[in-house]
Amino acid sequence: MDVFQVIGPVMIGPSSSHTAGAVRLGRLARAILADEPREAEFLLHGSFARTYRGHGTDRALVAGLLGFEVDDERVRRALELAQERGLKVSFKEGDLGEVHPNSVLMIIKGGSRRVEVLGSSLGGAQVVVTRIDGFAVEVTGQLPTLVAAYKDRPGVVAEVTALLADRRINIANMRVSREGLGRRALMIVETDEALLPEIVADMRSWPVMERVITIDPV
Repeated sequence: MDVFQVIGPVMIGPSSSHTAGAVRLGRLARAILADEPREAEFLLHGSFARTYRGHGTDRALVAGLLGFEVDDERVRRALELAQERGLKVSFKEGDLGEVHPNSVLMIIKGGSRRVEVLGSSLGGAQVVVTRIDGFAVEVTGQLPTLVAAYKDRPGVVAEVTALLADRRINIANMRVSREGLGRRALMIVETDEALLPEIVADMRSWPVMERVITIDPV
């Protein structure tokens, strides 16, 4: 009998950080990829590396990457279902440096896109993504989130905030990280209201934008 047979379909697990939190991290990685994942490499750090098999963290991460909810009965069969869907997964243990003990670097490939997502499970199923493709970020998955990659230039932040204000969308948190002056930048905006599809379509039409996606709460 494995751990998921013990805990039943409500995906709390022996430790919410190692199971439910891991599902949420996988769901965030899937949303950031914005494509059907075909290959995933998980580099596990700290407690995640030491206990991932016993706590089912491996299955939980893959379940999230497949889009399952934390209480989905399919979570316990996520590794088998990934294989059936043609999703190749691998796990490695490693040292990610000065990060939370329950951290994982997820390298995900889709049909035409590859992303690297570093996330941590903080306990009580709370999570945070702290890096996307090398950019420092802070994404909790608790609020609607706008992710915009663009070429750094004056006025972009003001244009985005003006667009959201015009649609009466309140900004809860905002963070901009960049490679350097005039180089690539990544903007993360968490909002109190849902982000309307026309906002994303509008921003994608701006020549300065490389990529714009939204993440629903997970």
